[in-house]
Amino acid sequence: MMTRIVSWAAISLCCAAVLIASTENDTSAADWKPAESPLVARWAAEVSPDEVLPEYPRPQMRRREWTNLNGLWDYAIAARDARQPQEYDGQILVPFCIESALSGVKKTVGPDNRLWYRRQFDIPKMENDGRLLLHFGAVDWVTQVWVNGKFVGEHQGGYDPFSFDITDALIAYQLDDQVNPAGGQELVVAVWDPTDTHWQPRGKQVQNPKGI
Repeated sequence: MMTRIVSWAAISLCCAAVLIASTENDTSAADWKPAESPLVARWAAEVSPDEVLPEYPRPQMRRREWTNLNGLWDYAIAARDARQPQEYDGQILVPFCIESALSGVKKTVGPDNRLWYRRQFDIPKMENDGRLLLHFGAVDWVTQVWVNGKFVGEHQGGYDPFSFDITDALIAYQLDDQVNPAGGQELVVAVWDPTDTHWQPRGKQVQNPKGI
């Protein structure tokens, strides 16, 4: 199983009107380290949670105001039919798949479980007509997304980018005599990947790798 929250560019919040602020996970970046692995490239030592895969997903169509949500997220592995966990198992470095050393976890999820991701994010004041888009480069395979406890969408497919308009799920706060969404927003993502136990396209991904 190769569950990944993005394929090549980042989980990112994109908005034409506002810049999305930094997250609360930054304070734990100094404690992160890769999981042990017998095969590590020399570039692994250069990976940092503070700036991991920071490039804009589509350079030819870059928005002026956007925020990359790659970095440390809370994660939990739970039964496929279980509800959102109240407690999480630890932190995972996105965009690396959970089985990889660079995720900092190096665990297998399996087809009977779902992998949950959670993090907080802040946004500044928005214009009255501003909209906030949550963009995924790719997630393998079934993805469900909640913002502040509100379900905002589901996507099926492991090789295509997708987006959700999450504006209506934002928590509004009173700022400068105007009500604007800002601060304290919670993003939760649940992923189920059956790998080779189901019918979906999977490339060479299998539960039990073997052979040459």
